[in-house]
Amino acid sequence: MMTFPRTVSLLAAVSLSLSGFPASADTPGDLSDLVGARGSSGENEMISRGYYNHHTAEADDGKYSYWWNQSKKKCARVLTSDGRYEKIKAVSASDCGQKGSDGDKTAAIAIGAAALIGVVALASKSHHRGDRDYDTRGTADFERGYRDGLYSHAYYNYGRSDAYSDGYSAGVKERGYQTPYRDGYSHNAGYNPYSGYQDVVGHSNDRADSMLRDRGYVYLGKDETGGGHERTYWNAESRQCISVRTSSGNVVDAHSIKARNCR
Repeated sequence: MMTFPRTVSLLAAVSLSLSGFPASADTPGDLSDLVGARGSSGENEMISRGYYNHHTAEADDGKYSYWWNQSKKKCARVLTSDGRYEKIKAVSASDCGQKGSDGDKTAAIAIGAAALIGVVALASKSHHRGDRDYDTRGTADFERGYRDGLYSHAYYNYGRSDAYSDGYSAGVKERGYQTPYRDGYSHNAGYNPYSGYQDVVGHSNDRADSMLRDRGYVYLGKDETGGGHERTYWNAESRQCISVRTSSGNVVDAHSIKARNCR
């Protein structure tokens, strides 16, 4: 006779197998069963398995979130599409702001590229680069283009590098995702004041609140969610409206939302 726990596991496996999002070969083994899970359920499972959300970014094909597991020294990238975990991929520790192990070639390239252009760390992530395998020089060119596009600097591809061109396009596109709160926003618009917020992920609720208030954000209130809260903040100077998701006393996600949510 099948035991109850085994029955539950079997039903869960069948449910995920019918979700239409099969796990790929590069999906971390400890997360493969989450492919196809609903976003809210997946986030709770990620946290229970020792991962915390480093940052989240919007994209054409959905929302990318990067999760770091300190004990395993692993960074996982989750693509959420139509409210479900569509893909989970093991990526370089540098994507989660970590140095990585000695064998992490991608992290070593990222560190070398950052040094070439005189920055502390890369602003672009693996999904911006389309998982292309650039060498150190190519990664540096992409990053320089990405930053120029992100901050509305002039297109300056003095090396006629395809990587710079790709990076510039990715930066311009990312600028659009980061600024949906601006009425009449154009991808060709100049750079406007912008106040960061994604580094509050991983901090306690009180610490995150203090960080945001110091940057000019005003707390507007919160809504109940499954296992946590959605806190809304408004920055009048930069005209940014953001949503901060908390769970078990810590911030697990922060992302921009339309200005009408803060009115």
